[in-house]
Order: sequence, then structure tokens, then C-alpha cells
Amino acid sequence: MTAGRGNSMKLTVNGTEIEIDADPEMPLLWALRDLAGITGPKFGCGIAACGACTVHVDGVPTRSCSVPVGGVVGEITTIEGLADGDTLHVVQQAWVDERVPQCGYCQSGQIMSAVALLDGDPDPTDAQIDEAMAGNLCRCGTYPRIRAAIKRAAAEKAKMGA
Repeated sequence: MTAGRGNSMKLTVNGTEIEIDADPEMPLLWALRDLAGITGPKFGCGIAACGACTVHVDGVPTRSCSVPVGGVVGEITTIEGLADGDTLHVVQQAWVDERVPQCGYCQSGQIMSAVALLDGDPDPTDAQIDEAMAGNLCRCGTYPRIRAAIKRAAAEKAKMGA
């Protein structure tokens, strides 16, 4: 799959409309990384099994490695689009505070899934966290810290009234 086939398309990524020239069957991940220069989503498996490539499409966590860019309808948000200027998103800050990352490779996908979880359920139980995060693999095994960060972010959001 290569770019440059004369298939110009517009995407809204992190609030900005961009135009790319891509094969409509190119996975969204490669359109974002190779054509738009947005490198937060990572390639992990290519079969939507590990979660490293997770982005939001209209707020829904989506495995960008397995979605053809030509079929994407809606606003795409990547980890680069979560922070507000110099202020980290509450989930990103919780990740820092709980010292979640070790190698860090899976973290953008983990954070995007956690944001979607808390957007849908501001006070999830351990079982709900486990279920929502089950499709995100961490080779370093930081799952207890991931859960702690999600709980911290939920508490912070509750304090802020968000």
C-alpha cells in the first residue's frame, strides 16, 4: 500500500483538518504516522490485538492499524490531541504521577483507552477497568500502576466536576 495514487482525502485530526494523498485501503495508522507525521499511535501487531495503535474516532477507541483510512468518518484524536497547551490531560497527569510507563511503547494506546473509559464511566470498578483495558497489552506488566492511574484520574475528574 503506497501513497501517491491520486486519492486525496481530508481528515480532521486533533481538531485540525489535514489533506493526505493515500490509497484508501492504507491503514489509518500509516496515514497518521507516515503521511501526517503524527507518531503517537504505535505499530504493535497489525491485527488490532495489542492496542498500541489506539486512537479515538468521534470519541470511540479505534485500533488504527486495522481501519482503512478511506473508511474513517469523524474526528480523529490521537494522544497528541489530549493535552490542552502545556497542561496534560488528567489521565496523562495520572500516568506521570503513578509512574506507569517503563519502556513506554504501549502507553499512548493505554492512555487513549483509559480516556475513553472515563469519558463513558467516571467511576469505574476494578472489573470495569480490567474489561475496558483488556485489549491493551503491556510487555512490561505495569497493569497495577495502570489501574492506579485510572483510579487517580477518576478521582481528579470528580474533584474538578468533569
